[in-house]
Order: sequence, then C-alpha cells, then structure tokens
Amino acid sequence: MSLLRKLTHKPQPHNSLSIPIVINRFFTTLNPDPNLNPFPDVPTSAYYDDLIHAAGRSRDFETVRHLLNKRVRDGCFNTSKTFNFITNTETSLSVLDDLSQTLVRVDKGLPRKSAYDSLVSRLSKLGRIDESVRVVHEMARGGIGLNACSFHPILNALTRKKEMNRARGVMKLMRQYQILPDLKAHNYFLSAYCFIGDLASATEVLTKMVEEGAKADTRTYDALVLGACSAGKVEAALVVWRSMVDDGVSVTLSTHMHVVKALLRLGYYEQAVEFVRILAGRDKWLDTYNFGCLASKLIRLKRFGEAKLVLEEMNERGLEIEDKLKDFYRMNIADKKN
Repeated sequence: MSLLRKLTHKPQPHNSLSIPIVINRFFTTLNPDPNLNPFPDVPTSAYYDDLIHAAGRSRDFETVRHLLNKRVRDGCFNTSKTFNFITNTETSLSVLDDLSQTLVRVDKGLPRKSAYDSLVSRLSKLGRIDESVRVVHEMARGGIGLNACSFHPILNALTRKKEMNRARGVMKLMRQYQILPDLKAHNYFLSAYCFIGDLASATEVLTKMVEEGAKADTRTYDALVLGACSAGKVEAALVVWRSMVDDGVSVTLSTHMHVVKALLRLGYYEQAVEFVRILAGRDKWLDTYNFGCLASKLIRLKRFGEAKLVLEEMNERGLEIEDKLKDFYRMNIADKKN
C-alpha cells in the first residue's frame, strides 16, 4: 500500500473538615486551637473545596456562601470538585433548593457566575441533566452571565452517553437564549458522531460550524481522524492528519493512535510501523510512547516479526523500553544476538 508515501514530505486529597474548624478559621479572631491546621498564608482551590465540602455536608449554607465569596477574592476559583458534597442520592439531592437560594446571595459577578457554573458541572457529572437544565434556567432568569460555557458540562455528559436527541435539545435551548454554540459545543457533537463512525451526521456538524464561523482546533481534527478510522476510511484519516500537520495544529497522542489502530485493524501491519517511523525524530518522549504502544499492540496481535522490528528500532534510537517489552526483547532479540 502506497498511501503513506506522500506523508513523508515536509511543508490534595480531600480531608473531611468539621464546621467548627471552618468557623474557627473564618469567623473568629481568637487564637486557633494548636491541634488545628491554621488558615494557610496562600490558600489553594483544593483547600477551599475541602472547607465547602465540610460545610455542605453539614448543610451550613451560610458558610458555603461565605467561602464561595472569599475564595474568589483570594484568587482560588471554583473547580469541578467544589460541590462534591452533592451525590447521586435522594438525601443529598434534597439540598438543591437550599443551595439555589444560597447561590442567589453570593456576590454578584464572577463569584455568583462561577458558583452556578460549578453546580451545573457537578450535576451533569452525576448524570442529573434535568437538574442541570433547571440551574441554567435560574441563571437566565437571574441574569447570571449565562453563556456557552455554562452548557458545556451538559453537552459533554449527553454526547458521551450518545444521547444525541437530548443534546440537540440543549443546543436548541442555547439558541432560545440567544447564545451561539461555540467551537467546544460543536466539538462535543462531532466527537460523538465520529466515535460511532456516523460521518453523515459529522458532516452536518462541520457544515454548521463553517456557517457560524467556528475555526477547527486540535479536538476538531482529532474527531475527524477518529471518524474516518471508525468508518474504515484510513486513507481519508491520513489526509486529515496531513492537513492537521500542514496547518500547524497540535497533534495529540490520541490522534496518532487512531491511525495506528485503524491500520492494524485493517491488517496493514507494515504501514503501521512505517507511520510511526514517519512521526519519529521530533520528540523523544513521543517516540517512546508511539513505538512502545505499537510494539505492545503487535505482540497482542501475535505479529511477532513486526514487533521485533519495532523493538530493535527503539533500541537503536536509544528509547526506553518498558519492563514487559524488555522481557520480550531479551527473549526474542537480545539473547539470540549473543
């Protein structure tokens, strides 16, 4: 197969903290108990997450409100773990009404907007899509900076589960609120369709992206390579990969592996080795990863001849070979040379 020839040209863990500790650190001026950790000179987002976790579990929402305000003033912004005290149980979810009333009283601007976005993220991660959408509606009614980023966790959760009809409904809701879906929102759909090899739907997404002026990024290209590979169109995947390189878009590890897996799946073992060779020489860590992954996959496929070639090349290039591959190398290559 000659399809590869043209590619060679060059253009802190969570600690449960009790509410008395929170109160001692934030609401008193007394000397703290020597057995308690003092409030750090430079607090971190993880530190605040721990405090909010403790306050939320104890349903001390006034403390939660105070912490949400103070952490932003200290430059410790909310994270995906800020509302981890909410779990997927009825008892835990029963706090949502009280928490919503609390968030309305968080300082206007970034503190309130960030808090709402973090709550949407947490609920989406738990698969509580209806509750997430309800929070979005609250943001819209309250004028709380609702934007495309607010919808990202919902779209991510739905497209990962391939619930495309519901995801399209969320996109429709965005437009109803006069929020134009951004590149990241489109990429969620593109990745989902490409993963299952639905190139027709992926093409529709691409057309919409062009109409709305969205410019392709690393994830867009990665999805397109994946889509072509999933559909068994490896030559198309290589064309996209070549365009990605020529356009100066950063190529991810996953993009390389999409192509390698597709070549192996189609039985193009020599071409898979050639492809990894084409990638080599720019980054030693990347070379170690690509050659090592290819060797492992070839061994699992019982393509020992090709695997030997890959390991020999790794040795010649001075690349580190992991322990399991070292055993294979010693048994099949090194010992026979001695």
